[in-house]
Amino acid sequence: MKKFLKIFALLLLVIVVYARIEIYPQLDLISGFSSKSVASGHFLDNRSLETIQQGDNDIDKVDWATNEIDDKNRFATATVYGLKERKAIYREGLGATLINDDFDVTKPYLVPKRTQLKNNLPFPYGNNEPNDTIFSNVDYKKLNSVVENAFDAKGKKDKRTRSVIVIYKNKIIAEKYADGFDKNSRILGWSMTKSLTGTFFGILQKQGKIDIMKPAPIAEWKNDERSKITLNDLLHMNSGLEWEEDYSKISDVTKMLFIAEDMTVPQIDKPLVGKPNNTWNYSSGTTNLLSGILRKQFKTHQEYLDFWYSSLFDKIGMHSALVEVDMKGNFVGSSYGWATTRDWAKFGLLYLHKGNWNGEQLFDESWAKYVSTPTNTSQGQYGAQFWLNAGGRFPNAPKDMYYASGYQGQMVAIFPSHDLVIVRMGLKEDPEFDFNGLLSGVVSSLKQ
Repeated sequence: MKKFLKIFALLLLVIVVYARIEIYPQLDLISGFSSKSVASGHFLDNRSLETIQQGDNDIDKVDWATNEIDDKNRFATATVYGLKERKAIYREGLGATLINDDFDVTKPYLVPKRTQLKNNLPFPYGNNEPNDTIFSNVDYKKLNSVVENAFDAKGKKDKRTRSVIVIYKNKIIAEKYADGFDKNSRILGWSMTKSLTGTFFGILQKQGKIDIMKPAPIAEWKNDERSKITLNDLLHMNSGLEWEEDYSKISDVTKMLFIAEDMTVPQIDKPLVGKPNNTWNYSSGTTNLLSGILRKQFKTHQEYLDFWYSSLFDKIGMHSALVEVDMKGNFVGSSYGWATTRDWAKFGLLYLHKGNWNGEQLFDESWAKYVSTPTNTSQGQYGAQFWLNAGGRFPNAPKDMYYASGYQGQMVAIFPSHDLVIVRMGLKEDPEFDFNGLLSGVVSSLKQ
């Protein structure tokens, strides 16, 4: 009996030490993710706590958290077994922000000025319902079957698709939503936000206000080898800077998203581990650094906030779109963009039409080619804040397809050779969700 107790005590000690070393430091991240997710989903899309916990937060370790919503004061809190309470506050116009104990919730704050597109045009150029259009070259039976197959059968949770929309020649030819979601549901795009952020550099370039081939305006880099890093390198994720993008543990990206007050800073502090324009490495820190660089283009913070909406979102009628901010008021350009499925599709259409929106050129035609041209050393996977199929990641889809992509399988796919945009939003990504089947199936339903 004594021997058994000694073994039991030893095992218990090992478990306690392991939990202290490996698990306890992660609790901040777990409760941070959970409270932020609950606040965003509830206040931006009116989802219930139950819906969020069974959907958005149904993730390994995140489901350890216990969450509460305060509707009156507009915040959410989360703990893990009563430990490491984190809080996310909601502010109209800015979305939800994960805060720390030093954050002054009484301090006044600026919000973006929004404008509403007013016309009597149908989707996509207006807010009216799309016109019914039948194309003789579309196999609608096959198309509808492909789209239907993207969703779970009743009672299943394998594919976890929330929405799919297919736009062909500016017309919606297929649109479907899972139970609990519809055309008005705002859905988080996660890293599709990177493609939004990159677009603002194209807009500024067309306006003659920025030269992406010049060195990045970072004072901390002026006296070392990092001074050679250009905006072009940052846009291509090809700076050579150190960065660990691993969401399964405490890493650069999780510390940035769930701990940092100012998310534009973490990438600045990193050393070179490769050569600029010759060392591709996917980095959310780089995109948030780009958001900080955008801030420097404007004299006031209000101008910075307004620009994202006046130059893009409200310009093309993405009125549901909102990018959330960090504690310092910077847009979290790497990860926190929300919009309805139809509005995400409008963004894809803007690129399909090479920056032209109903006659107005928002960025130069060459910018669409720029973002869809492979980055050095990315093996055809990546362009400038967009992913590419040039390397054949989806073998049965066209090679000229390029796409905005986000965690858990968010996608806005652009097909220049087919006049086509496909949006899929959900909770499973490749290879668990068959993107190759969805993309190639839709394309094959179009008789060229």
